[in-house]
Amino acid sequence: MDTSHDPTDSTIASDLDALIERGLSRLQAASPALARALQQAQARDRVRTLLQASDFALETLCRQPQYLEQWLTDDGATAVPLPVLQAGQSEQWPGQLRRYRTAESSRLIWRDVHGLDSVDDTLRGSTRLAETCLQTALDALENDFASRHGVVRDGDGQAQRLIVFGLGKLGGGELNFSSDVDLVYAYPHGGQSDGARTLMAEDYFARLGQRLAKLLDEVTVDGFCHRVDLRLRPFGSAGRVALSLAGMDAYFQREGRDWERYAWLKARTVAGDIEAGEQWLQTLRPFVYRRYLDFTALDGLREMKAAITAEVARRELADDIKRGAGGIREIEFLVQALQLIRGGREETLRERRLLPALRALVELNQVAAEEGDALAASYRYLRRVENRLQMLRDAQTHVLPDSPLDRLRLARGLGHADWTGLRAQIDGVRAHVAGEFAALLAPRKPGMAKTDLAQYWRSLPDDGDAQALADAGFESPLQVDAALREFARFSAVDALSDSARARLDRVLPAVLTAAAACAKPDAALKRVLALLQAILRRTSYLALLDEQPSALTRLVDVLARSALLAERLAAYPLLLDEMLDSRVGGPMPDRALMHEECTAALREEDPEQALRALNETRLALSFRVALAALDQRQSALDSTRQLAWLADEVVKAVLQMACDEVSSAHGIVGDGRFAIIGYGSLGGQELGFGSDLDLVFVFDAPVNAQSDGKRPLEAGRWYARLAQKMMALLGAVTSAGRLYDVDVRLRPDGAKGLLVSSLASFREYQRERAWTWEHQALVRARGVAGNDALLGEIEQIRRDALARPRQQQQLAGEVGDMRARMRNELDRSRGEQFDLKQGAGGLVDLEFLLQYLALRDASRQPLWLAPRDTPGLLVVARQQQALPDADIDALVQAHATLVAAGLGCTLDRRPRIVTVEDDIIHARQAIEAAVLRVGLVYQRLIKSPDSTEPPLP
Repeated sequence: MDTSHDPTDSTIASDLDALIERGLSRLQAASPALARALQQAQARDRVRTLLQASDFALETLCRQPQYLEQWLTDDGATAVPLPVLQAGQSEQWPGQLRRYRTAESSRLIWRDVHGLDSVDDTLRGSTRLAETCLQTALDALENDFASRHGVVRDGDGQAQRLIVFGLGKLGGGELNFSSDVDLVYAYPHGGQSDGARTLMAEDYFARLGQRLAKLLDEVTVDGFCHRVDLRLRPFGSAGRVALSLAGMDAYFQREGRDWERYAWLKARTVAGDIEAGEQWLQTLRPFVYRRYLDFTALDGLREMKAAITAEVARRELADDIKRGAGGIREIEFLVQALQLIRGGREETLRERRLLPALRALVELNQVAAEEGDALAASYRYLRRVENRLQMLRDAQTHVLPDSPLDRLRLARGLGHADWTGLRAQIDGVRAHVAGEFAALLAPRKPGMAKTDLAQYWRSLPDDGDAQALADAGFESPLQVDAALREFARFSAVDALSDSARARLDRVLPAVLTAAAACAKPDAALKRVLALLQAILRRTSYLALLDEQPSALTRLVDVLARSALLAERLAAYPLLLDEMLDSRVGGPMPDRALMHEECTAALREEDPEQALRALNETRLALSFRVALAALDQRQSALDSTRQLAWLADEVVKAVLQMACDEVSSAHGIVGDGRFAIIGYGSLGGQELGFGSDLDLVFVFDAPVNAQSDGKRPLEAGRWYARLAQKMMALLGAVTSAGRLYDVDVRLRPDGAKGLLVSSLASFREYQRERAWTWEHQALVRARGVAGNDALLGEIEQIRRDALARPRQQQQLAGEVGDMRARMRNELDRSRGEQFDLKQGAGGLVDLEFLLQYLALRDASRQPLWLAPRDTPGLLVVARQQQALPDADIDALVQAHATLVAAGLGCTLDRRPRIVTVEDDIIHARQAIEAAVLRVGLVYQRLIKSPDSTEPPLP
């Protein structure tokens, strides 16, 4: 800005000194006591600092000098007394409120300019002052209305109150010094007042709200209390002044717009019926925060920013530190946009206050820590400058001053000798903010529209040459061409809005380019097209892929390598959020996190919603494990162990849900206990993707016990009902799929036995009637959920069964015979194709080997009783020298190799049958050699004609 005609610095400084001296003279004339106090040099200097910063404070203290006298003593630590608005004296209320507001505001200035309050303190103080004035004024008006019109009551006869929502900085608790307050009025229910002059609820609360706005906003001889802006209400200035909460619901369901998501992100009930308002705001959260990553929020932000930029240019507001480039609004928009994008998934981002929201973004790795600190510092700095601009004359301004005298006052108040130094600092802060904001809204990379693949796509479905696909590297360009033409004719593509179609036209060429770079481009594209068909009606996902090119590349890569993840993403697009979650590349979820997230799902009051939430949690956590396995960020064994932990926590959550449901219908069984045992891969903590759960249910209750509800059940039936409910919940189909398939055939007596065994019958069965293979199964059995004491007793039964002395030759024969029968029935190996699980030298051979060793030696070596998993059993085998160390080393490697190969097959939706290669050969050889070394022979025994064979497990 041209400063060639500005007065000299010395002249401006002299003018400032004269202005301050005039102010001191006026204060001395206002109060003899103040005049005496100002004779002291220290007091005089402190007041000079105040007068340099604020004409508004001078005018206020000339009218109310007693407060300055007090502040010189206590430094403004004591708040100004709240006025009492007496009934029947409404003509005095405006003056009382205005004098209170100006005095309390001047106290905030005193504390700010003397460094007694931080900028955060000043913003909180301004907010608290506005809330106090609102509530005080509303209380007085409500009493006045009640005396004339009565009160509006609901159907139960309860009095209703006006609900006052504060939006913007008031809602966020960050009100600047001379801001207006954005208010929206609502009321709980319809009806009419019960006084002599009745009013319908709509009129009653509208008039009350108008009176409230007038009492605060109207300019009188004492000025104003707070400027009130009601334009953010539903339908804006054309809408009703107050709406019922039902009317608010209807508006946001049908009419809510993107900019209103930003406005209501900070909404808070600031006066009136606080409880009703806050409860309703909870129901509005799905409008503000979408359940998925929502990059459409950037579209709304771009539109708002474009409008603001146009206004700044039109009104020449380049020096506006709020709306101009790099101003406060850009920091707010940046943080709020990231909140809206991810707040549906991350509860910590649902924060009304800007700085805590920024901290949450840093903690979630959405903003770098250094950048977060810089943005927070920039925000505080600009807010302090904004406050000082407004403190000067209590004006709602955000524009840097033109007046040389005002510039000097602002500069010195902020610690600079002159305007040049302050302006340079402000410009530096704004340049940094503008750069960060521009990066957020950076347009998609240009040039994509010029590629051959882009031109080919835009020619479909009627034109286009498949040669572009052949040139790009697709293996069967004619088949790919046919698939793309079919996709282009898809009804959901025709139904896209113009903006969504523009996104698709940017996304598809990028998809083609990324797919062409894959090892199997045709398969990759087929999987991506299936996903795109599933998400076309959810434009937020198109926006995500459009706004995040790296996300699109990552997506194509994952789908190209995993048919399982491709299927899950197409079926449950919500998992796209999980794939792009910043935590995916970090530490994997442990048991504690899994427990916390599964437990959180149960907070849903509706059982169906709780089951859906639990399914989504399972999907998300298992998807993270799958991605880590696919990217080889952890071993296959770690992945299978985490999947077992997840199943444990899901079973515990489902047990709680089932208990709640059965108890509500039939009461509870006093002193009854219930436990769930996991067998097989769940018990051994080697669960695969899509594996079912082998479960056994056991209960214990006093003789003749029954439940205590209105429809009592005998204990056995109660626990059978509980187990049936659990199985139904685990297998129920929700919008997020089903939790798990359950297999209960390993229970005592198999399919002929009861679904739930009593503790006594379970003990008797394991001691007297269990087959050898059932004791083998006990090696991997593990308590998963239920009563801890009962689980302890079941564990003792397990230990007693496993530690029973056995005749080695007979044991070897029974184990070998059972394994031979299983191979004969289940082995799918053919030629060079090897069945990783059931084939000779496969995983089951290794499991049988270790189970045999455990049953053979547990009576003499109790260490065999502790581990359930294969690695743990191999550790004991080494400790007990059941096999040479070299054999153990080979078995550890063989197990890891076969599990990794099997997990790889599962991730790509292939049967666990692989082509025999060197690593598989070595694994098989190690297992077969160890089996022979301990004397096991996996072949059928010759049975006598009348002998009974055990069933296959």
